[in-house]
Parts: sequence; C-alpha cells; structure tokens
Amino acid sequence: MRELRLAAAREHRHGLQIMTFEQLAARLAGGMTRPVDDETLRSVAQQALHETDIGELDRLKLLPGMVGAAVDTLQKAWRAGIDLQARASEHSRLASIAQLERAVLAALPPAMMRPTDIVTAALRRLDHAEALFGPIEIVGITELSPCWRPLLHAIAARISVRWSAGPRSVPAWLDGEVVVIDRTKPYSPNIDAVSAATAIHEVIESLRWARNLIASGAAEPSDIAIASVNPADYDDHLLALRADANFDIHFTHGVKVTACREGQAAAALADILVRGLSQTRMRRLAGLLAAYPGPFQALPQAWTRILPADAPLASPRAWSRLIDRLGAEDWPDGTDHSPALRDIVSMLAEGSVAVPTTGAALLTGRALAIWRKALLAGPAASVDMTLEALKLDDGLDACVSVAWMPASALAASPRRFVRLLGLNSSRWPRGISEDRLLSDHIIPTAELDPLPVGAADRRDFETILATTERQVVLSRARRDGDGRLLGRSTLLQGHADEVYLPRNRIPEHAFSETDRLLARPKEFQTLPQASAAAGCWRDWMRQDITPHDGLIRPDHPVIRAILDRTQSASSLRQLLRNPIGFVWRYGLRWTAPESGEDPLVLDALAMGDLVHLTLDLALRALEAKTGLSVSKPEEVFAAVDGAAAHVAELWETERAVPPRMIWRRTLDEAADLSKRALTFGVEALPGARAFSEVPFGGSEPKSDVALPWDAAKTVGIPGTGFKIAGYIDRLDISGDGRQAMVLDYKTGRVPKDSIILDGGKELQRCLYAFAVKALLGGDVEIRASLLYPRAEIDLRLADAEATLTQVSAYLNASRESLLSGAGVLGADTGGAYDDLSFALPANAAATYCKRKNAAAVERLGAATLVWEAP
Repeated sequence: MRELRLAAAREHRHGLQIMTFEQLAARLAGGMTRPVDDETLRSVAQQALHETDIGELDRLKLLPGMVGAAVDTLQKAWRAGIDLQARASEHSRLASIAQLERAVLAALPPAMMRPTDIVTAALRRLDHAEALFGPIEIVGITELSPCWRPLLHAIAARISVRWSAGPRSVPAWLDGEVVVIDRTKPYSPNIDAVSAATAIHEVIESLRWARNLIASGAAEPSDIAIASVNPADYDDHLLALRADANFDIHFTHGVKVTACREGQAAAALADILVRGLSQTRMRRLAGLLAAYPGPFQALPQAWTRILPADAPLASPRAWSRLIDRLGAEDWPDGTDHSPALRDIVSMLAEGSVAVPTTGAALLTGRALAIWRKALLAGPAASVDMTLEALKLDDGLDACVSVAWMPASALAASPRRFVRLLGLNSSRWPRGISEDRLLSDHIIPTAELDPLPVGAADRRDFETILATTERQVVLSRARRDGDGRLLGRSTLLQGHADEVYLPRNRIPEHAFSETDRLLARPKEFQTLPQASAAAGCWRDWMRQDITPHDGLIRPDHPVIRAILDRTQSASSLRQLLRNPIGFVWRYGLRWTAPESGEDPLVLDALAMGDLVHLTLDLALRALEAKTGLSVSKPEEVFAAVDGAAAHVAELWETERAVPPRMIWRRTLDEAADLSKRALTFGVEALPGARAFSEVPFGGSEPKSDVALPWDAAKTVGIPGTGFKIAGYIDRLDISGDGRQAMVLDYKTGRVPKDSIILDGGKELQRCLYAFAVKALLGGDVEIRASLLYPRAEIDLRLADAEATLTQVSAYLNASRESLLSGAGVLGADTGGAYDDLSFALPANAAATYCKRKNAAAVERLGAATLVWEAP
C-alpha cells in the first residue's frame, strides 16, 4: 500500500484512494463501521477469557498462549464464514468457542463488527455503492477469504470492478463475467539456485548480492527484495549484520522490540518481575531506565556503586538488610536516597501479580506502550515470553530501501530483483497443521482454513517467479544450526542446478568492511591487529619461549613493584607455581569473568569459605563464654548451630546460593565439618586461649575481639625481601604464653602421601608459623598443622624453621627468575584450577603447555626446584 501510494503521488492521481477490501466493505456498511483489528481483539479476548466460563476450555484459559490461540481460531472462523453460534450444539468444544465469541462480541465497541456482520450490513446498502465508489481495481491479491466473496460479486454487479491479476493466478471462484479480469504474461527472470552452508551464510550471501546490485548500478535499493516464508528464522542474523553492511534494509514485518532501548527496558522489567530480584537484573534495569522520567531517575548517577560486588541480592529481605545499613555518606551525592530505593524494591518484589501497576509506575513513553501491548498479547505471568514475540516498525521507508519481508508480502508487492531464502524441505512450503482449539475432527481443516499455509506458500512462490522482472535467486541452507543435513524443497525441482557456495569463499563483492578484509587476506595481514594476532599464534606454535609466552625485559618496573608489595600465601604460591599467572593477576590486574548464573552447588573454594566463616563465629562465641578448651561437646554443637544459622543469613545476603534443597544440604555439611574441627582431639595447650581469623602483617581485623599482637606490624620473610600478610584460621596460645599452635583448616581430601610443601602448594603452615613466632617472640614454641575435619586427620609440620629456610631459598630463586624476565608458564598454568587459563590457547594443558614446558623449565632454572619438593 505504501508503494502504491507513492506511485499514485508521482503520477499526480489526485482522489485515488488505496485501501484493503475490509476497509472498502466497512465504508459501504456505513454507520462508522470498522473491522475488528488485531490489537482490540486481543485486548477484548484476554478480558473475556478472564471473566467468562468457557466450558471444557476453562481450565486452559489462563495458560500462556491461550489468548493468541483463541484470537487465531476466531479469526479463522470469521474469515471462513462459519456461524459458531448455529453450530455450538455439534460439539462441546464448539460450544466453548461460541461462548467465548459471545463474550468478545459483547465487549467490542458497537461500531466494530465481524467480517460476516460487515458483509451483511454492506449488502443492505448496495444502492449507495455507485455514489461511494468510482471504478474499483483490485491489485496484488491472489486469493480472498470466503466471507468477502459474496460482497465482491454483489458490488461488481452494480459498478465496474477490475481484478488486476497481471501474471498471477486467478482463483477459481471468481466470476469472470461479473468481474473484469486483467491478465498479463508472466515475466521470465533469470533464475539461479544456490546452496549456502547455514542460515547465517544465506544471509551473508544475500547481503553480498544486494550490495553488488547497488554498487554496480544494476538496481536501486527499492528494486531489491529478500524474502522467506518464515522471516523469524533469519531476523536475528539480518539485524546483526545490517549495521555492519551500512545500507538500509527495511524489515516490512517489523523488528523485535528488544532491538530498541525502550524494548530492552521493558524486557529487563519483565525479567525481574517474572524471575525475581537479583543484583544483576537490578543493574540492567537501572541502566536502561536511568535516562527516563520515573523513580530510577530520582536516584543519583552511578548509585549502583553502593551495591556489594559479590552479593546476589536475590530476595527482598537481602535488599532490605542492605538498605538498612546505608547512610547518607554511602550515596554518591551525599544524600540518603534509601527511601526511594526501598520503594522501588518493594514494587519489584511484588512480582508478576503486579505487572500492570509496576509497569505503569516505572515505564514511560514508548517503553510503556510496548509494555501495554505485551499485556494485551498474553497473561501477565508470561509477559517476558510475550515481549520476545512482539514486533515494532524499524522506522525505515520501504520505498527507498532494500526490503526484507515475508514471501506473502513480496507476492503482493513485487520487485525487480529477488532473493528467496530457506528453500528447504518442510520449510518452504510449510506443512499444514490443525487449529490449536478446533481440531480437524471437530471442524474439518479444509473448511475452517480454506486457504491453508502450505498452499499459500506454493502460490506465493509461483507468483514471485511470475512477477519478478529481472532476477530470482533461490537459496537454501545445507545444514541447520546443529549441523544436521537439510533436504531441498520440492519447489526447486525443475530449476537450474544449484551452485554450491563454500562458507569461506572469496565473494565477487563484499557486503561490508569486515567481509572485504576477510576476502583479502594479504590486505588484512597488513593491519596492526592482524599482524599482532598472527605473530602471537606463530609464537604459540614454537617450542621456545617468546614474549607471547610471558618473556619480558629484565628488571621491569611493574614486576619490581608487584614483588615489593605485601604478599599473601596465595600470591606466593602462584609466584612459585605459575609465574605468568602471577604477573597477569597482580601486575595486569586480570581477573576471571564472573558467571551471571547462580551455582548449582558451591565449588571447593566457596565451600571452604563457608566452613571458615562458621568456625570463626562459633569459636568467638565459645571464647566469649568459658573458652573452647573447657567447653563441653554439646556447648560446641550449640555454638556451631547458632553460627551456621547466622552465616547462612549473611551468605544469602552477599553471595550466590544454590537451589534451596541443595543449599540446606550444604549448610548441614558445613555445620558437621565445623563440629568435627572444633571437637577434634588435637593436643590441647594448658590454659589455652583460642583465636580465629587472626590478622597479621597489616590485614584489617574482621571483628572487635582483642588480638594477641599488633595486626598492623610488618612481617617480613628473612633474606627474601618479601613481606607477608593474611589471616590465620585458628591460633591457640597457652596460658603462660610459652606455647602456640597454628591450625589451618582444609575442607578437601587428605593427601595420599605425607607432605611438607607439596611442590609449593602448601605454604600456610610454614609462613603462618613464622609470622606467629615473629610477632609473639623467638622464645615461643610453635606447632603448625593442617587439620582435615572431614577425615579427622592432623598433619603437623615437623620442623618449621628448616622448612622456612627451604621456602626462603625457593622464593629467592623465583624472585630472581621473575626479575630476569621469566614470567612464563609454570606447573599450575592451564590446570583445572587456573582461572586465568582463558588467556591461553584452547586446551592449553594438553597442547600448548606440553609444547613449551621444556623451554620454560630451562628458562626458570632453579625456580622449578620447588615443584619437586615433598
């Protein structure tokens, strides 16, 4: 219609009116009559389903998709001219649909009528047809629904009606004696058949083809069309590549609402209402709504910085605890906005039951219009799914753009150059399916849907071939997204042999800058990015050590700076066993990407943190009373249970938790391990006081419990230049202060063999024992152990001073090696627990590390001796 209006304007055809047949019938019916539009019908049907008892379908009426199914069935029955009220007695399902129809018709505006009612009213006013209309020409139609056919013949009996079929087929029911039928010879375009690798390759080839036509001057953008019977299969690919192609491609059927910012805002709100509160969802929603009037705009810019980075905030209670702790000094602008944030959280916490009111309160303008349209299309509980299916106009003019459209639209509005996508078996033509509510045994499909989709697909295909003037390219994919082979459509039979298009072929004309560079490897190689990437890949394939493997210039200032910082047992372990990871983490500040999903189970590190938190709180509670050394088992168990409950509440506020049942089992396991750890029969020191999570070397205390030393005092490892800091899991000091016991809890499995340093993996016992001796005095006897509560085994360090001497030698060797430029791979590089292995080549442990290992060992020299330490 838009193209016909443009042509009429160019030809100065003043007074010409272009309308659908429905609009023509409504005008003849008079009385402000108008046909039922989709949006109104959906709105009314949704309300009717909610309020009306529809018999055997009543238990299904609130399910997602029911509104769409009901609207689809009613429209089919109306177009086919089926009187549902007269046939209600034939079947209980027909009675249900008839009851729904009565409720819908009662709720429609008085002037809005069904097609059959419009036809009835129009037939009564045929005497006015000549005064209302001049000669009528029907253009671009190959079929007309049965409900309109009597009216067409009745009008044609009174005024001139011309059916401009052109090269299209003419329906058999059309009376050629009453309606003037204009036929022309079909065009004979060049027809080429091609096969692409996948659907996205089809899109790439179609954009290359369109760009070639435009650049060569063979066609204007308005002469080119790309079509498929099911555009949804290709929409995402075309939308992603359209920006890269840098020429206008008009989606005649609309684009997904999530392609615009307002649609993304509505989708973000739907996500948080349907799936619940979380920090990730709140950040996304806040970022999208910050620029629009509403509650979020009242919050200061960058307010999300007040949210703890690791806290999932997955419940209203977690948000409430966070807001309670906030003061004016915590907000970026120094003003307390806690009440406003609390109101927002309260609205969002209501969930899907308050979808209409929450949307109206938080959204404005176009985003609110999208939200309301989604609520008309489906129930509030599935608004997120409804939004995925909504379409919006993309704002481009079809008359001056390359058009991407359904095949049915192209059949009605032909273009000179056409490319048809998706000509695979079972995809074009599509299979005929029964109606979702009125099955074939209730009303035969041929009666309910006399214009089936499969026949329409075949008719559209023939029409496109007959109406395209210059060229038609028939395209299909050889494989689907999962790699399965796809067959050819039966419509391709009799056409030229298809041309096989390889996925990596060099095109005659690239569709974008990226495509052009990929087609010209030699030109691409000259770019700095390509040169750097190729150099890195070649270096990775070599067996010697290169700068891309961590080799850096000696005495680099960044390396010296990170070595001069205060270290922890973890950082020193990484220095000894993974030098390149040490540089990445502490020099370049790289971190592993965080998963946005809640864990199914806690990993080993998180489980250890949970047990340590429980032990810390339980031990402090016991020491605040009588002390751990004299506490009875039942007192220990009570303290652990109380600590476990408090830790669970704290954890749920600040960190992600597994599903509820698994979480309860995890808490029980953590409490059991804590009870074993505190009641394990280690040799108690006389009159001992017990401390937990004891800071040293400048670490901040985690509680206000009095410490046995000055936590701010520097602790250095003699002869190495390293300063260390950290937290000791548990420290017992005898009553006379002459003895101390250091315990490091391990929640994993017990080593098979006796260990001292375990190749540099276990440094805590030695380093913590040294720190305690340095802070308490040289005359204190120190015992250091690894305690495995799961197996109830205590691994005591036999000679802490001798072990420290060995550790100092290893640390010196690693320090000198790194200062000489050997920031290369080590024993832990690419391993299962190397969270920076994403920066290495794929499958690094099996290929890259083995290839480089010999050269890395030679380059590290004496720094590798720690890997063999028992």
